[in-house]
Amino acid sequence: MKEVRFGLIGLGAMGMAHAKTLLSSVPDARLCAAVTTSEAHKAEMLALPGASDVRVFATAAEMYASGLIDAVLIATPHRLHVRQAVEAFRAGMHVLLEKPTGVSTQEVRLLNAEADKSGQAFGAMFNQRTNPAYRKMKRLVESGELGEIRRTNVGITDWLRAQSYYDSCAWRATWAEDGGGVLLNQAPHNLDLWQWICGMPVKVQAHMQFGKWHDIEMEDDVTAYVEYASGATGTFITTTGDVPGTNRFEITLEKGKLVSEGGKLLKWELEMSEPEWSRINQAPFGTPRNTFTEVETDGKSEQHAGVLNAFAGAILHGTPLVAGGEEGINGLTISNAMHLSAWLGREVELPLDEELYYQELMKRVAVSRRKTDAVSVLADTAGTYNA
Repeated sequence: MKEVRFGLIGLGAMGMAHAKTLLSSVPDARLCAAVTTSEAHKAEMLALPGASDVRVFATAAEMYASGLIDAVLIATPHRLHVRQAVEAFRAGMHVLLEKPTGVSTQEVRLLNAEADKSGQAFGAMFNQRTNPAYRKMKRLVESGELGEIRRTNVGITDWLRAQSYYDSCAWRATWAEDGGGVLLNQAPHNLDLWQWICGMPVKVQAHMQFGKWHDIEMEDDVTAYVEYASGATGTFITTTGDVPGTNRFEITLEKGKLVSEGGKLLKWELEMSEPEWSRINQAPFGTPRNTFTEVETDGKSEQHAGVLNAFAGAILHGTPLVAGGEEGINGLTISNAMHLSAWLGREVELPLDEELYYQELMKRVAVSRRKTDAVSVLADTAGTYNA
């Protein structure tokens, strides 16, 4: 195989963005087919430079039967992800799945088993892992040079969305179709980075407000507290209602602090660890001396193109993925736990009670409003990825 022949399921806002990337920025891949039932979306995609030869099908089954593709990129409403990915694996496809990999960990666990059984490449579109500041932050934490993690704080409040965003399609912002609000639509990137760099918590306590800033069913304002097995603690705050917003990820360790904000990675390194300083310091006040630096990175933030190029490389050459699809369950576990905690009004421990979460979700699905007056809008997603 000299190149990976891609099929694309879904030509909404994200699907169209991926079509543009595949047509222009992935040398080892070619967009050969797509699936949509929208004539308007089909026409817009075929008008893209280089897309005139792309075959468009009404169903994924027809696309798989055509023999035109080796891999599929799925960019559809969340509730469809697991079913469509399983169908693709059973058709012999490599699968790259938009975030989140599913709505519940219960269903994603079944997906991961199917992926493993298939032997095909399975990737997740966690493009923020390509950000050089986060990659460097992960390496510094794992190196141990600043000691063990003591506290983590994620403030991601620059996911501002207008009411028109939620009104742009019938499935968005309903329990029945979307499965979650800011935690499942925008913050999966940040939840993934949080667990990728800091590990998984063991306890979660969350407070949410549903439809606080918008006319929606879902959460659009979240404040959560977590505890780790080591005794470290963390907070996670996110909303789609703040302007100006904040995008700050900080990790306090025994011997310093790391802060990612504004595309920069900042480091404070103490001359000795805080526990050691506290033990030997004879003055009741003061702080240990520290050195501040702006950490140099390679500057490469390839985003969606980076994920797609790595996925093609994994199929063709066995090189690493940016994010394995099976890893999607980690951030989803945290968001499911946050939802469950908010619904029950109490702390939730991990491993998550997946059946209880699913039962509580289904209670909300049962009374979910079905939007009948939504007007489909194909919005440009450029610049919305919080790179």
